[in-house]
Order: sequence, then C-alpha cells, then structure tokens
Amino acid sequence: MILLDGKATSAAIKEEIAQQVDQLKSKGAKVPHLAAILVGSDGASQTYVNAKVKACERVGFESTLIELPADTTEDKLMETIDQLNNDDAIDGFIVQLPLPKHIDEDKVTLRVAPHKDVDGFHPENVGRMALGLPTFLPATPNGVMEMLGRYNIETSGKHCVVIGRSNIVGTPMSILMSRNSNPGNSTVTLTHSRTANLKEVCLSADIIIVALGKPKFLTADMVKEGAVVVDVGIHRIEDSSKKSGFRLVGDVDFETVAPKCAAISPVPGGVGPMTIASLLQNGLKAVLKN
Repeated sequence: MILLDGKATSAAIKEEIAQQVDQLKSKGAKVPHLAAILVGSDGASQTYVNAKVKACERVGFESTLIELPADTTEDKLMETIDQLNNDDAIDGFIVQLPLPKHIDEDKVTLRVAPHKDVDGFHPENVGRMALGLPTFLPATPNGVMEMLGRYNIETSGKHCVVIGRSNIVGTPMSILMSRNSNPGNSTVTLTHSRTANLKEVCLSADIIIVALGKPKFLTADMVKEGAVVVDVGIHRIEDSSKKSGFRLVGDVDFETVAPKCAAISPVPGGVGPMTIASLLQNGLKAVLKN
C-alpha cells in the first residue's frame, strides 16, 4: 500500500517554486505578491491563513494579510476587495472562507477580479477550467491532481467516484479527472449524500475521492481491493488520550480502509498541504502570465 504523502510532495513543489522565484529575482523581475483577507476570528480559518502566509515566506513570495473584524459590513469587504483588484503590486489574493453569515459569499466570489483569483473560484475561471483553457485551477482539486501525478497513479480509463458536489472541491474535481490530460481521462461518477446506491457505486470504483464533510464516512465495505482513495475531509473529534483532547480525522475511516487500498492519502498530512502548494503555483502563474 502506497501512502500518498502530501507533506513530502508539497515540500518538493515549494522547493521547485522557490527556485523559480530565485530566478525571477536574479533577473530583476517581479516577485509574486499574494494577499489574504480574513474576516473574523474563526480558529480554523486563522490557522489556514497563517499556514498560507508562512508558505509564501518559504518560497520567497511577498505576502499581505488583511484582518477585518467579524462585524465588518458586506460593503466594507467589497471595498477592500476592490482595493486589491486595483493594486498593481498585488498579483493575486484570496478571501478566506467561511465568511460571517451576514456576508453573501457568492457576491464576494464574483467581486474578485478573475486575473487575481488565485483560489480559482470565479465563474470565469471555472468556465475556462471546464473548457480546458489556461486558468487558475481551484487549489484543493488541483492539489489532488498534482498528488496523483507525482505518485504515478494510473487514472486513464479508470472509474473515478467523487463523493461530494461542492463548487470548491467535488464538482471541479470531477471536471479535472475527466479531462483529456494526465492525470485525468477517467470515467467519472459524481455522487453526493442523496445518491441512492452509493455503496454499490463506490465498490465499482478504481479511484475514490471523498469530499463530503462527514467524519469517517467511507468505510471498508464501500471499497474494493486495490482501489486508490483520496481523503479531502478534515475534522476534529474528541480523543481523551491526546494531550490536546482531540485528534484529526478525515472523511475516510482510515484504519479499516487503508489495508484494502493500493494507495491512500492520510489525514492530516495528505491533501491539506497540497492545497497550499497549489495556491502557490497559482501565485507564480499570476506573475509569469503578466
């Protein structure tokens, strides 16, 4: 069984990006400058944003973190987004999700200029992805594709089942896996919580990518021998044996599923680090295409 080590793979990608940034510096060219907007003090969001800032520093990017209070109005956030859209020093930026309930996330997504949308969420970038045109790819799905490619997982002609249909992961994941590319060229079934015969569908899968948001949802009786399983989920569950009082698990019941797999990604240390590496790739792309 191969463990799809996202931590090691992302470290290799960061090293490649750092070398390219050094080349830009040696030529006197612009170094990528990414920004992040964080609204409120959600613990998980703060952790993610801090990790992204550290990753930028690691590869030689410039970075700016804009922290706004939780009661920031929608208009104020839009104003901040407009400032970044019009700031030539900023090559790309993200608005960390989730946002406070009084702010419409769809409006925010539409407000970010497509050429600075390094999260790959804007409809223009999603459309270009669907058509196979050059664009910013959504960070988590593209991170999964990078992982599959670097571990030489055979995807062409394979049946890939994606569990979860979110606009951030599941739906773009299904598009990328079905495209005429390597990795890709899979026959994809996009499933969700209301799929009637989900177990049977999963048992026919060569590759299962789980992004449903339910702890330990995928169990051993849903996976055939020799399948490849990628776990996008991450959850804190109580564990009195841990000093912190909790441990991290994914959408896959790793202990029972792993023995049946040809390859599987762990949680933590799987897809999470790949998401940040993919975001950095988009940041570099933002500079190189200008």
